[in-house]
Amino acid sequence: MEPSTPHAAGGMERAGAKGPVVDRLVLRRPDDWHVHLRDGRMLEMVAPATARLFARAIVMPNLTPPITTVAAARAYRERILAAVAGAAFTPLMTAYLTDASEPEELERGYREGVFSACKLYPAHATTNSAAGVSDLAKLAGVFATLERIGMPLLIHGEVTDPEVDVFDREAVFIERHLQPLLQSHPGLKVVLEHITTSEAADFVRQGGPNLAATITPHHLHINRNAMFRGGLRPDFYCLPVAKREQHRLALRAAATSGNPSFFLGTDSAPHPRSAKETACGCAGIYNAPYALESYAAVFEEEGALERLEAFASEYGPRFYGLPLNDSTITLERRDQLVPQRLHGSAAGSGEGAQALVPFHAGELLGWRVV
Repeated sequence: MEPSTPHAAGGMERAGAKGPVVDRLVLRRPDDWHVHLRDGRMLEMVAPATARLFARAIVMPNLTPPITTVAAARAYRERILAAVAGAAFTPLMTAYLTDASEPEELERGYREGVFSACKLYPAHATTNSAAGVSDLAKLAGVFATLERIGMPLLIHGEVTDPEVDVFDREAVFIERHLQPLLQSHPGLKVVLEHITTSEAADFVRQGGPNLAATITPHHLHINRNAMFRGGLRPDFYCLPVAKREQHRLALRAAATSGNPSFFLGTDSAPHPRSAKETACGCAGIYNAPYALESYAAVFEEEGALERLEAFASEYGPRFYGLPLNDSTITLERRDQLVPQRLHGSAAGSGEGAQALVPFHAGELLGWRVV
């Protein structure tokens, strides 16, 4: 399938560029197929940044308590809509799977248009995953139901075995769990989320039309050195953790390849300063405010700007069976300095306990959303 070509203006050849350089891109409005919007005051702080860029977003259910029922998803959706009042934005809700998840509740939520997908967190794999799945065998009935009704299964693909190196946990999950699951349920629609390794990219590339993956902007920009450059850098700590450079390059090749199995999912995961700079810092990178500019930088560096629109705006909806967005969004070639802090304390200083450090903080990005 050939991706559509974004409308470009001001094109010109430039020395050293991999392809034509344009000064303006008009793209079909994108969707974010993996985002954490949190709840309460944090939801009010971060949801508008997602709603400004994206028409729809798959919202993660790992709140406290997690979103496991249709009623809880309805209530959370209403809180999100209140936080982005007036925005043309649709939150797509997900069900948090536990060992006790009931197939009937999931099917009811899907048929009523409340749940768009189910989310599988291996227990203790990441933030607020203690209630996650301890053994995939306990969900045989759930998987059979999802396969029957066509409801997507979204997977945080890491084992939690303490004997497995943290940098190998994605590859081991694919071998131990994902491959057998897909063999047992070949009709199951699966998104392997926020992939970080060449093994994951290869596995998805070789899979059929029911297997896809999301790729974050930060895993396209950084490798694991970023966490340790000049000291311990908690703002670059996320789960799954960034891997070696060879994996980053494999992800860039997958994202910019024009393969419809790979599409945009920011995994934007905000934590306040007080939770990042602590004895046991939280995993997560807050990239929502500059996500599209961040992706555009990668696609331009790879000489693939003409494939950005399909990655951001077409492949995801087609996998989920949703219509493409009719509206557009415009990117201009214009430098912008990403601030060191966003939001901040109640006094608005930007240095309080609730301050958020955005991805690319203190860096110049060469694109700006109009």
